[in-house]
Amino acid sequence: MTRIKIRHYRVKRKTRRGFWEPTAAMKRLGFYAVPCGVDGPDAWTIAEAWNRRWDQTRRGEAPSPAMVSAENLSPDQAEELTVYPPRSLGEAFRRYRRTDEWSTKKPRTREDWWRCWRRIKPVFGDCDPRTVTLEDISAFRRMVEDTVSLREAHRCIKIWRALWKVSAALGYCVRDADPSLGVRNRAAPGRSATWAEGEIARVAKRAWRTGYYGLAAVIAVAWDTQMSPGDVRNLRASQLARGAAGEAFFTERGKTGKPVGGVLSIRAIAVLTAYLERLGVELHGDAYIFRNRSGAPYSSDTLGDDFRDVRIIEFGINERRTIGHDFRRSGAVEAIVGGAGAEALSHAMGNTLSSSNALFATYVPVNVATLRSVTEARRTGRTKLR
Repeated sequence: MTRIKIRHYRVKRKTRRGFWEPTAAMKRLGFYAVPCGVDGPDAWTIAEAWNRRWDQTRRGEAPSPAMVSAENLSPDQAEELTVYPPRSLGEAFRRYRRTDEWSTKKPRTREDWWRCWRRIKPVFGDCDPRTVTLEDISAFRRMVEDTVSLREAHRCIKIWRALWKVSAALGYCVRDADPSLGVRNRAAPGRSATWAEGEIARVAKRAWRTGYYGLAAVIAVAWDTQMSPGDVRNLRASQLARGAAGEAFFTERGKTGKPVGGVLSIRAIAVLTAYLERLGVELHGDAYIFRNRSGAPYSSDTLGDDFRDVRIIEFGINERRTIGHDFRRSGAVEAIVGGAGAEALSHAMGNTLSSSNALFATYVPVNVATLRSVTEARRTGRTKLR
């Protein structure tokens, strides 16, 4: 073996495995020992990559690991600080993120990839995908199901399969050799929980009384419009359309890109108006409407956490219904019982509830009349459900 001198690189004599070992001063800045694998060109590449990162920190061109936190870096930025071995799954994922295919994915879809990558990375991130076996994937899925949930395990295998395909397209593996194809990716049973209008009023009032003013407004808007929480929290001031007989929000769904909207009830308008007055600033253009108690725009984590806190206060710790699918399902049930057509409901919700939705969305643009017809149907259905 050729002897190569690399800064901070040491080889253990017994195992012949290389390690990048920072000095005490470097460790105080957050650097740590990095196993580089069996001594050889691949290990040398990893060590040199960490030397470059140290040099960038030393020259002030990049933050030290001690200065980096999940709060001030996006997942993509944090991921760029990770060094992967050549031919690894992590390297393939990084290359894919630099393509136009990744950049054109909807933000919500990219969120799903990042969510699953955080579970895939510790197990397979530094592995050559060709070395992963059926037993490995089966054990990984069982681990996620046991420690998180069946729903999360299903999602992770779904993203793994998509990641395998792009890795194969980049030449890291063979498309049809995906070991997960031998794993039954059992999905969780569909949810059936619904909310009643009175319960929504209770949780919204509780949110307001406990100081979650932005959350109270989100609840009111999400219930009336049937938008997903992600679409509601991303609403901007310019997306509020005012009409003579009411007010309507219009936006595009984060995942499908289809236009959706919703007419607000008098009660929801009152909550929204009171919230905006309490906010104390006039919102214009692309300013986010809904903000948490710190004044920052709601994120997916803070919205979910705040709703969970208020839900527990009002209904107890055993309550599990959500502000997302359970809100939308409840509204759909009301509308169907009230006589709304599948096309109108599907169009208002921005999904493919009806088989003809694609053509319907093409030739009949979303308009306030359609939204109001669904709103009236929900009121009728709500009365019948009592």
